[in-house]
Amino acid sequence: MAGTGKWRDKAAHRRRSRSLLRKILRRGFFVLVPCLGIFVAGFLQFADEVASLQPPPSPKADAIIVLTGGFQRIDQGVELLKAGAGKRLLISGVHPTTTRSQIRRNTQGSAALFTCCVDIGREAVDTIGNAAEASYWIRDRGYRSILVVTNNYHMPRSLLELRRARPETEFIAFPVVNSDLKTSNWLRNPLFLKAILLEYAKYSVALLRDVIGSLSPNWVGIVSTQMAKGQE
Repeated sequence: MAGTGKWRDKAAHRRRSRSLLRKILRRGFFVLVPCLGIFVAGFLQFADEVASLQPPPSPKADAIIVLTGGFQRIDQGVELLKAGAGKRLLISGVHPTTTRSQIRRNTQGSAALFTCCVDIGREAVDTIGNAAEASYWIRDRGYRSILVVTNNYHMPRSLLELRRARPETEFIAFPVVNSDLKTSNWLRNPLFLKAILLEYAKYSVALLRDVIGSLSPNWVGIVSTQMAKGQE
């Protein structure tokens, strides 16, 4: 009889465990589906925003910043400098082994132009680093408006980080459109789809940091108020 009772207890425990697991899976499913829908909708909106980015017809600012990732971006920045779109150019995030003369030769810029008006930044290793490097450069020179040159899919996150680092500065997007989402069927290109998804994920994390940062003071205030009430 004692053995039968133990067996029944074990069977009841297993049933309760399975029931709890089913509840967790069911509730997890109902949470996951809306989250997935929000992610997909946000991704499509992000892709459409990136596809619609176009350089301004008459670009003009105090200075120009290129966020490195290929000589096409640097070429565009140097061309803007030559055309007088800005007084000075910062190339941010240059690899430590890349020399000024290599950049000048690849962009076919003159020695005089590079000597007078081009700065090379080597400290940044990511977009947050680019923003910090750019912020110090802008502050030291007192610039108020900046043309930002980078890939179209990288532009939203770049502007987000730059504006966070330097909110008082006007940043004007000058996208290098080397990823054409309007005319190409990029959804069928696994490599390009992966690149856009990765960039969207990084952009989402950057936005989440902003949200958490804006809520943190409120949370501190709420917690402090509750603790004070508890001590009364």
